[in-house]
Amino acid sequence: MRPDTSQIYFPAEDTHLLIRATLAEVKEFDRVLEVGSGSGAVVEAVMAVTLRTAATEINPHAATYTAAKGVSVIRGNLLDPICSEFDLILFNAPYLPTRPEERIDDWLEFALDGGETGREVIERFLPAAIDHLATFGRILLLASSITGISEILALCKKYQMIGIIVDSVRMKDGETLCVLRISRDLCHER
Repeated sequence: MRPDTSQIYFPAEDTHLLIRATLAEVKEFDRVLEVGSGSGAVVEAVMAVTLRTAATEINPHAATYTAAKGVSVIRGNLLDPICSEFDLILFNAPYLPTRPEERIDDWLEFALDGGETGREVIERFLPAAIDHLATFGRILLLASSITGISEILALCKKYQMIGIIVDSVRMKDGETLCVLRISRDLCHER
C-alpha cells in the first residue's frame, strides 16, 4: 500500500517538544514503545539512542509510512495489540476537544480528536499503559493546557501513578504544551 500522506500527522510544535523531552529521558538499554507513531518522527529520533523500539498506529497510512523508516510497527488501537512490557512509553495523545458535529471522519482524525473534553483518549490510555510498564518504567505523555493538565494529573493519581511536568512550551495563542513524565507510585500496591 502506498500511504496517503494527507492522512498522516507530520511534525509540529508538539512533536518537537516530545522529541526534546524523549531524548533527555531515553537510555541506551530502554525498551521503548511509541503509541500512535504518526509520521514516525519521535520513534526515529529514539532509534539514534536505542534500537529496542516499537510503535503502534491505528492509521494504516501512518503505519506504512513509519514502517518504511525501519520501525517495527504494529497496527492497532493504542496498546491493544501489545503484550510486552516497556521501560519507556511515549504518546503524543490526541488532545483537541472535539464535539461530535466537528468530527471529520478520516484517518487523520485519530491523531487530533481528543473527544469532548480533549482527554477521552488519555483516559483510555493511562490504565492500559500501566499494565505494559516495567516496574521502574516511565511514560512521556504530551498534553495541552486546553485539555486540563491538572485533570490529567488527577487521573494519574487515580491509577496510582505519579505525574510531573518535565518540559513545556507556550504557544502564541496562549496554549501551553506539556510533556508529563508518569511512573508508578511504588508506595501503593496495585
